Amino acid sequence: MRLLSGYFIEAYRHRILNIHPSLLPAFPGLDAHKQVLKHGVKWTGCTVHFVDESLDGGPIIAQRIVPVLDNDTEETLSERILEQEHKLYAEALAQIVGGNYEVVGRRVIARRSSREA
Repeated sequence: MRLLSGYFIEAYRHRILNIHPSLLPAFPGLDAHKQVLKHGVKWTGCTVHFVDESLDGGPIIAQRIVPVLDNDTEETLSERILEQEHKLYAEALAQIVGGNYEVVGRRVIARRSSREA
């Protein structure tokens, strides 16, 4: 895991996606599951975001919530989050490939289709 150069990011801005096993901006970087359990939060999840120059700090495309159970270990929590990551990444990728969004500051906003209007 490493940060990409500003030059590289600028060449591909809003075209590189990352998935992270927490509800960013909470618990960025490595060991997200360990951080979640250490802090005693009741809910966590996963986030798909655009990659920018910061660590897990790009505009958020989509998130999915996962409860933290009282008997969770890093492994059990990781398994449940990974299950949601697989679904969420496919949904976020479809949205981005379809071009049905706009980036406003740090927010990724889904545009309404003409059928929804």
